[in-house]
This record gives sequence, structure tokens and C-alpha cells, in this order.
Amino acid sequence: MQKHDQQGPNTPAWIAGVATAAALWTALYLNLEAGADLLVSALGLSRATPFGEALAFLFYEIPKVLMLLTAVVFVMGVVHTFISAERTRAMLSGRRVGVGNAMAATLGIVTPFCSCSAVPLFIGFLQAGVPLGVTFSFLISAPMVNEVALALLFGMFGWRVALLYLSMGLLVAIISGMVIGKLRLERFLEEWVQQLQNSAVSSEFSADALSWPERIREGLRHVREIVGKVWLFIVLGVGLGAGIHGYVPENFMAALMGNNAWWSVPVAVLVGVPMYSNAAGIIPVVQALLGKGAALGTVLAFMMSVIALSAPEMLILRKVLRPQLIAVFAGVVATGIMLVGFVFNAVF
Repeated sequence: MQKHDQQGPNTPAWIAGVATAAALWTALYLNLEAGADLLVSALGLSRATPFGEALAFLFYEIPKVLMLLTAVVFVMGVVHTFISAERTRAMLSGRRVGVGNAMAATLGIVTPFCSCSAVPLFIGFLQAGVPLGVTFSFLISAPMVNEVALALLFGMFGWRVALLYLSMGLLVAIISGMVIGKLRLERFLEEWVQQLQNSAVSSEFSADALSWPERIREGLRHVREIVGKVWLFIVLGVGLGAGIHGYVPENFMAALMGNNAWWSVPVAVLVGVPMYSNAAGIIPVVQALLGKGAALGTVLAFMMSVIALSAPEMLILRKVLRPQLIAVFAGVVATGIMLVGFVFNAVF
């Protein structure tokens, strides 16, 4: 294959452009709250009123979430030029239980896969000889502990919450995969999928070495595709969050989802499963719920169930899994998510 020059003549100009854009992004991000206050004042409203507070939340959170999402997606788009599905499968195949699950869960955070690509990934992993439990560790981690969720949690709640979320999410993915692997549920794969196991022809991984301008263009392409697909979810999520933030009484939310309501964590998981959203769309709702007195563990359990156990993902996986295996998968992951909720409620 033809190799590209890593340092072409346009490389310094592209890098300078990225640096300039980063500086402008930082300056704008640091002034978002002041801008939201100015907009509310310009409309002749006061933040002391429910409507004014809801609008201030809306004017602040929509650009904030979109800017965070754009930055993270661009960076990960560049990172993904160094990663491929073939390399991922090669790294996971032949790994023993435990080590393979930990590697799979970690790779799930940084690889560009979501529930919409679950079926081809599942088949490809099994073809390459990746054990069933290891494959599930990847499939659980990829949507639940993704870079967007981590960046938004870090930006909104600080590094302690983001780090504990990362640690607990990885733990759920690793242990869930190990449990599923120990149960030896391969017989509940669809028959045509069972026939594909260990059938891939091994080949040495090779890929073109891209120049930095090409990697930057790939990052921009990721921004266009991903942000273009989820911006409406973000606006709807922030709109719902603004309504909660401005109008829902604090005492009501604290009673419904507060620390004293021990049953709130399992109920939050049950409510989240039928919903369909992504981390960018659901995190503004999480922030609004927390602002009204909801417990952190309860709302995070709700968020994790929405993005890791969504009904659309279950329908997609039905193409390769029999209902018994889907039920085990959902039950194990839901149990892990509830554990995360209880731990967060105990710690924070």
C-alpha cells in the first residue's frame, strides 16, 4: 500500500489552524454563563422567576454541551485514525478470561463504536475467536463509558465524579462480561452466528500511515457526522432539563429521587431502559435533576440504563442473540448499574 508523508507541506498550517480554533473555543466557553445572563436581561426577564431561570439554563447549557461535544468528538476522531476494528479484534482474540475482559472494557471507551454497530462488531469478534464474555465486556463499555459522557461529566461535576463513573462503569463491564462468560451461554447465540465462531482468516494488520492534515480532516468529519446526528437530542434534552430546572419543586424531586428513597435506584433503571437517547442528550437532564435535589447515584443509574440498555439496542442484538441470552445480558448489566447507583448515593 502507498504510504502518505506524515509531514506534508501543509502540516504546520493545519496545526496552527487547530491551535487558533482551540484558543477561540476556550475564550468562548469561559464566557458562556455571562452571555446567558446578558440574553436573559436583554429579554427583560429576571432569573428570580421560573421562566427566566429556565431560559438562562437553556441559553447556557445548549452551547456548553454542543461545544464540549464538538471538542471531544474532534479529538477522538483524530485518535480513531490510529485504531481500527481489525486491530481491536486482533488485540482481544486469544486473551484469557479477566485480562481479556479488562482490555475489552478499556478499548470500549476509546473505540468509535456504538449500539448501531453492535451486530457487525459482535460477529467480527466471534469470528476472530474472541470469547463471548470478552465480547460482552466491550459491548457494555462502548456505549456506557464513552468519551462524550466522561467529558461532559468532568465539565459539569468535576474530576471526582467523572473518575468514579469511569471506574464503576469499567467494573460493571468487566464483571458483567466475566459472569456471562462463566455461564457458557454460547448455545443461545443464533445458529448462523455459532457457525461463524473462530472462522476468520488471520491476517497481519496493516494500514496506511496518514498525514496530520488527513487525521485532522477525519476529526472534522467525525464532528460533522456525530454532532449532526445528535444535536437535536441535545436541544430536546436541554429543553427538558430547563423545564425541570425552572418549574419542578425541589422538595418533590428530592422525595422522588433523593437518598432517602432507597427504591429510587431500581425504579430509575426500569424507567431508563425503554428510553432512547445518548450521553450528550441525557446529561443535561441529569444536571437539572441534581439541581432539584435528586441523588447523584439515582440519576447516574438512570443515565447509564438509557445509554447501555436501550430498547433499540436490544432489538438490534436480537438479530444475533436468542431471547434467553438477551435477558441474561440485560439482567446482569442492570444489576451492575444499580450497584453503581447505590455506591454513588453512599459516597456523595
